[in-house]
Amino acid sequence: MKTIAKVGLLLTLTASLLTSCAGDYYVANRPEAPYYVRPASPYARAVWIDGEWVWNGGRYTYVGGHWARPRAGRVWIRGTWVHGPRGYAWHRGYWR
Repeated sequence: MKTIAKVGLLLTLTASLLTSCAGDYYVANRPEAPYYVRPASPYARAVWIDGEWVWNGGRYTYVGGHWARPRAGRVWIRGTWVHGPRGYAWHRGYWR
C-alpha cells in the first residue's frame, strides 16, 4: 500500500511540474517597463533582481523587482525580450 501511495505522489508531482512548464507567449510589440525608484539595499552584498514580465490573462503584466541574497558562486542573469518570427517573447532571469 505504501508503494502505491509513493507512486501516486510521484505521478502527481511530475504532472504538476509539467503543467507549470509553459511555452513562449508572443506579442507584436514589447511593453514598456514602468518607471520606479529602486529601494535602498536592505543589507550588504544584496543583489537586485530586476522586475519580470509574467503572462497573465492573455497579456504580459509587470512584476516589480526585489532584493535577494546572493547565491554562492552564481550571478544573476537578468530577463530579456527576445524577438523572433512570431513577435517578442519574454525570457525570465535566472541564476547562473
